[in-house]
Amino acid sequence: MLRRHVLGAGLAIAVAGMAGSAMAQSEIKIGEINSYSLLPAFTEPYRKGWQLAVEEVNAAGGINGKKLVVISKDDGGKPADAQTAANELVSSENVAMLTGTFLSNIGLAVSDFANQKKVFFLAAEPLTDAITWSKGNRYTFRLRPSNYMQAAMLVEEAAKLPAKRWATIAPNYEYGQSAVAVFKKLMSEKRPDIQWVDEQWPPQGKIDAGPVVQAVASANPEAILNVTFGADLVKLVREGNTRGLFKGRSVVSFLTGEPEYLDPLKDETPEGWIVTGYPWYDIKTPDHDKFLKAYQAKYNDYPRLGSIVGYQTIKAAAAILAKANSTDPEKLIAATEGLSMPSPFGEITFRKIDHQSTLGAYVGKTALKDGKGVMVDSVYRKGADYLPGDAEVAKLRPKD
Repeated sequence: MLRRHVLGAGLAIAVAGMAGSAMAQSEIKIGEINSYSLLPAFTEPYRKGWQLAVEEVNAAGGINGKKLVVISKDDGGKPADAQTAANELVSSENVAMLTGTFLSNIGLAVSDFANQKKVFFLAAEPLTDAITWSKGNRYTFRLRPSNYMQAAMLVEEAAKLPAKRWATIAPNYEYGQSAVAVFKKLMSEKRPDIQWVDEQWPPQGKIDAGPVVQAVASANPEAILNVTFGADLVKLVREGNTRGLFKGRSVVSFLTGEPEYLDPLKDETPEGWIVTGYPWYDIKTPDHDKFLKAYQAKYNDYPRLGSIVGYQTIKAAAAILAKANSTDPEKLIAATEGLSMPSPFGEITFRKIDHQSTLGAYVGKTALKDGKGVMVDSVYRKGADYLPGDAEVAKLRPKD
């Protein structure tokens, strides 16, 4: 009797183990890391975007018949915590790949982890050029248009301005430093006649806007490059409006046309800034219409740029896994290099030479409409048109 119970228990454990193994084989897990608690204005819409994408992927049959599961972790805006999260996702959760990250320094930290551990990493948001060039590696790919790409788009318009004396304001960390450096390089190449008369480097998330505005005003520039975003941007605009910093001066600004950064400015939105952004209300293409309807139906809200990034990150991950038909990192890399796919902004491709996607951005100007900031005169700039050729990239990126 006792032996029969023992055998029965053993059989039950074996069956449970086989069921667990079968369950594991019937799904593919992706690890996702982002700064949810630090930057909710961007990361909450981002999360909604990727959750919508997961639903759509699974409703369409998953990845070669397997259910897609995303396991998400919050890095709190700390590179060390992001690497810890990456390690947990790989070692404990056995994820097929890592995705996500927002801040450039965190993206670089996870990219370094991926390279050391030989894990595939699809960086969603970090914009530093280093992630695909000077610190690029074979295991890391990036979705969003880089600082170089967005700077090149902005310079195309900025170079037409008569202004010769320029000042810059940017957060003092990897993203801000990278953006200013590449904008100055590209702008000076197009306009050798300009002077850079002042640089302000407030700490990210802790701008003391009064002294920054005063210092820039004292340098008397004719134009300003702004790279601040989020709460720092709100403080800068408020102080700049109060002190008349922007009056009679041209301003060129990274990201300011994104709803997550433009909306909080409300009726304080300065008019006529040249910006990159996302005028969701003004895009009339079939690809975007489809995304917009699905997003609004699910959330009863309009998308932000983060929504697009989150959505396309998971759509790209699913396309990569489906093409590779494997979770082996080397097969994922081979599947991604040169891979093209649809997106709400049209077809994009992951370049083999540097693992950068050709997702583009909208360039336009800020305006006030019904007491709210909007983007007007916006035009979509394809990412492929603003990337250097293979020969130049070969000089910028270490060989694998």
